[in-house]
Amino acid sequence: MNDVPSPRAQMLDIYRQLRLIRRFDEVILDLRRDGEVDGVVHPYLGQEAVAVGVCADLGPADSLTSTHRGHGHSIAKGARPDRMMAELFGRSTGYCGGKGGSMHVADFSVGMLGANGIVAAGLPIATGAALAAQMTGSDAVTVCMFGDGAAGAGPVHESFNIAALWQLPVIYVCENNGWAAGNAMESTFAPESVAALANVYGLTTEIVDGNDVLQVAAVASRLIASARAGGGPALIEARTFRQAGHAYRGTDVTEARDPEVVRAGMERDPIARFARHLTDELGIEPARLAELDASVENELTAAVEFARQSPWPTEEEALKDVFDDQ
Repeated sequence: MNDVPSPRAQMLDIYRQLRLIRRFDEVILDLRRDGEVDGVVHPYLGQEAVAVGVCADLGPADSLTSTHRGHGHSIAKGARPDRMMAELFGRSTGYCGGKGGSMHVADFSVGMLGANGIVAAGLPIATGAALAAQMTGSDAVTVCMFGDGAAGAGPVHESFNIAALWQLPVIYVCENNGWAAGNAMESTFAPESVAALANVYGLTTEIVDGNDVLQVAAVASRLIASARAGGGPALIEARTFRQAGHAYRGTDVTEARDPEVVRAGMERDPIARFARHLTDELGIEPARLAELDASVENELTAAVEFARQSPWPTEEEALKDVFDDQ
């Protein structure tokens, strides 16, 4: 029996992943507004094609490091939405026992090394994971997600330099949505592109349309295969658009973005674009996509119920891993 999924099945799986990531964040924002979820939430809305495209060719043995905007990365790498939901609810069944919240989801069993609230902190972690793979003779590849707001930080230069010097199996992925919190990229970053900076260190670089999941997947697949075969590090600069504000902490945190820029960005929605590709070019019935949408809603309804029914951490659990006993 041939267990390899058909191209049609693969396309539908990509669509479902995109929808699951989108709806997870939309549900979380509603729960945050209603007070069921506490803390700061950084929506990934609009950037889903980057996570899904990049992770399409990664296996459980491959590693991924994330950012403070990491829900989509985690789901794309295989993390369970119910345990992620429980983490955001602060419950003991969450990935970090309810103590990490939105910015610290991790699941080592699928190679998700963790989201990180510190800007640019994921790059040296990813570089170290790639070095470990190289030293142990593994063919595992590490992918590091970071935003354009991190591109001018010191760890970026240090990581690029070490990765190039030692030809490490790491792919750095800059999700360039044009905004570092409320600051336009041109006001915070001097080079003409993040790819231009990586070129200085000798990394292989590609600039892609981050709203085109198939283009992202094709480029990522090629660079991952090269890194796996010993071809060294690379950088993908994915030009994308963040549809929501930078963060939500009870009230929306929005930026003074030009309304015309926002309108144009919304028109490039990656999910609507991919859905049109499926129906108009591949002949997939809209009803089939509606079925997948419904399955996503059911999964997230179950995830929310799982989180609501999960216990709070006990006092002993709440202090575990927080203080050193020595």
